[in-house]
Amino acid sequence: MSTAASTPGTHSTAMRTHLCGDLGLGNAGQRVTVCGWVAHRRQHGQSLMFVDLRDHSGLLQCVVDGSVDARSEYVLRITGTVTARPEGTANPALATGEVELTDCAVEVLSVAAPPPFPLDDRADSVEESTRLTYRYLDLRRDRMQRNLRTRSAVLGALRTAFADRGFVEVETPLLMPSTPEGAREFVVPSRQFPGSFYALPQSPQLFKQLLMVGGMDRYFQLARCLRDEDLRADRQYEFTQLDLEMSFVGVDDILDVVSAAVLSAAAAAAAGSGRAVPEIERLTWHDAMNRFGVDKPDLRFGMELVELTAIFADSGFKAFAGAPVVKGIRVPGGSATHNRKALDTLTDRAKKLGAKGLVWMRVAAAGGLESPVAKFLSPAELTGIVTATAAEEGDLLLLVADEWETTCEVLGQLRNDLGRPPAGAGELRFAWVVDFPLFVGVDAATGRPKPGHHPFTRPHPDDVEKMESEPLAVRSLAYDLVLNGWELGSGSIRIHESELQQRVFGLLGISPEEAKARFGFFLTPFGYGAPPHGGFAFGIDRLVAILAGEDNIREVIAFPKTQSGLDPLTGAPTTIDERQLRELGIRVVAPAVPGPAAPTKPAGPAAPTVPAAPARPAS
Repeated sequence: MSTAASTPGTHSTAMRTHLCGDLGLGNAGQRVTVCGWVAHRRQHGQSLMFVDLRDHSGLLQCVVDGSVDARSEYVLRITGTVTARPEGTANPALATGEVELTDCAVEVLSVAAPPPFPLDDRADSVEESTRLTYRYLDLRRDRMQRNLRTRSAVLGALRTAFADRGFVEVETPLLMPSTPEGAREFVVPSRQFPGSFYALPQSPQLFKQLLMVGGMDRYFQLARCLRDEDLRADRQYEFTQLDLEMSFVGVDDILDVVSAAVLSAAAAAAAGSGRAVPEIERLTWHDAMNRFGVDKPDLRFGMELVELTAIFADSGFKAFAGAPVVKGIRVPGGSATHNRKALDTLTDRAKKLGAKGLVWMRVAAAGGLESPVAKFLSPAELTGIVTATAAEEGDLLLLVADEWETTCEVLGQLRNDLGRPPAGAGELRFAWVVDFPLFVGVDAATGRPKPGHHPFTRPHPDDVEKMESEPLAVRSLAYDLVLNGWELGSGSIRIHESELQQRVFGLLGISPEEAKARFGFFLTPFGYGAPPHGGFAFGIDRLVAILAGEDNIREVIAFPKTQSGLDPLTGAPTTIDERQLRELGIRVVAPAVPGPAAPTKPAGPAAPTVPAAPARPAS
């Protein structure tokens, strides 16, 4: 057997020459050294043992003469000769399936207790709290290795894309003053100033705008942000966002830069997968609501909202004739999948979403419509519905009549309920949503308009004159980036002139004195010459999750919290001893109104029982 010296691989170190997954027929005859964990061990009598050695690159079959004490998850260093597998024994499911290591010398580097769950695809069915308790073991699995390496590729591509376009990476503070008008904050007590607190940043918004005042021109940061909000599949307490700001720009400038960077990141994540990376579509907020019923539309499936109002202009059916707007959606093949109970459930869902009711229609043969309200509609109206919705036999039609926004929102939610695939499945469909309303509704208590974004968002130049007379008709220079129905991030062109800023504050009921008290440290620098500027921020966790084919951001975060906010690995959050509390000037008291019972926190993983190490390395 050949003992030709190995040509070291790109991951060669003092302990190994190659990664397990890098070896193939091109290495046949080479003497190599690999290191990794025992994935499987098969003993054939006393004379022969097969060890599947695993590192992050893949599996490699090693043929060992004799027997070695090498159980599951032991860490081994194996030196052997790369050899083509005997005819008929190749494994096409493995990248290394055409070769094996023979004439092996084995060194046990570390022994291991039996893992609490299998470190392969079977772990996907293990309870999440168990996986997170032993996250360091879960991370050895192919799925988690792939996800975190996809994340690394995305971060690298983003950094390169922004650096290539003249952006400067600047780190902003993690300890800042409280700005309670945003999401709920995490606060940090000050030891040196008892009774005073810092807040952890919800975003670098204020500082990045001050960087523009400081002449940085183009800033970006992979920023860690924290928000004390209820957790869900696409939200964690702490998260990473790509944050940027630019001077002397318009909306198109920012959208073009972000589009190029995001598509570069998507291409890096898709490398070798064959997954297509399409261009980013653009639509206005009004179009998104009108067609999809939501401001973060999922473009991967049809079922768009269809305008039906004109068909019922002279209808005798009062529910339709008296409504400002009538719209509908077509559910392909929905007649067969929705019995009367399911239709009643849909009707209840529509009412909970704010509709007065829901009209359903089954499409029968020859385009006929079966519905409890069909008898109240004229033949022309029934024909008009079928034509407008392009309905076919077996389809289900769902109609809502109400105010425009209510009609759109109810049908948009039903559309997502009935047709939306998991966020990480299938193709990628990006969309820019632009021209959001500057104000959203009126505060019932004050009668003043409510801001759709932060109060520094610039109104659309074509609508500035409507601010006092028709505030709800004013568009903003704000924009969102959406991927597969998930909002990745948002941004806007900012107000940089004090006069316009005060007009917005005035509409919101913020006096000059209150503005100075709340935002003085931020607004004062704008009196020293602020450039026109705008920015954007998007969530890295959400982007990576979809690019990795996941529907939960916890699967692309190395050490996440559970949905209840606990960390099963470390036991956090934990209590603090009395000495620390006294030093901080803090006393813990019971809540005035008891809330729901706190979830039981895990005690953390028990210390494993590890087999004794062999007296000497086996060989």
